[in-house]
Amino acid sequence: MGLEGLIVALIIGAIAGWLAGVVVKGGGFGLIGDIVVGIIGAIVAGWLFPTLGWTLGGGWIGSILSAAIGAIIVLVIIKLIKRA
Repeated sequence: MGLEGLIVALIIGAIAGWLAGVVVKGGGFGLIGDIVVGIIGAIVAGWLFPTLGWTLGGGWIGSILSAAIGAIIVLVIIKLIKRA
């Protein structure tokens, strides 16, 4: 992955993590935490969606939406673990 790919991944991760933090109240972790959650969410979505046969399309919007959904899943799991 080149520098441009890394920058794109960070931007998509930041947006997806922020969106997930907005949807899951109290789930935001600041800029760096949102980027990490967004990237982990993208990994989760990249594994889960093809397994279920789902697709959200390509391009920036599809990438952000799938990463955000994956990040929401990650944040919900984190909240459940914190409650236990």
